[in-house]
Amino acid sequence: MPIPKKIIKYPSVAKGGDARKFIDFLEKAKVKYESIKHRTVYTAYDKAQTLKVPQKIVGKTLVVKFDKDIGLVLIPANKNLDKGKLKKVAKVKNVDFVKEAWMKKRLIGAKVGAIPPFGNLWKLPTFFDKSLMNQPKIIVNGGDYNWSIKINPASFKKLIPDLVIGSFSKSRKITK
Repeated sequence: MPIPKKIIKYPSVAKGGDARKFIDFLEKAKVKYESIKHRTVYTAYDKAQTLKVPQKIVGKTLVVKFDKDIGLVLIPANKNLDKGKLKKVAKVKNVDFVKEAWMKKRLIGAKVGAIPPFGNLWKLPTFFDKSLMNQPKIIVNGGDYNWSIKINPASFKKLIPDLVIGSFSKSRKITK
């Protein structure tokens, strides 16, 4: 039995984040998810360590510039973005990371570094790495540094009708 909207406990979100926006988005789409409260973390790697889960099930959201357009890319925490592969999938000449100032100004409701991978909330395309689709559940950003969302990756097809699924991550180089 669903919890009535009036008594849903929203995660406490500090200035700059608005968990209700993302929870309402998930509820409206009628997808199953789990809200995960955890200690404050700033990287997907730290989130995996804190939650004691494999990095391959923790998604990191990247905000990228495609030629003149902007989009979101979700890849596993244990991988890096392969810009060459992403260029081919997106059919663009240039791919680069967006500056923090742009994110603060335009991605209202989420903190920089905690952007949920739901590009359609900001009218942005969303690219989803195929390796995450192979996982039964994944953990993604919830808009704040101490709150995440556990969700079935297949739900993204329902949440984001124009979702682009492809292979655009590569193994991280380990430096010693």
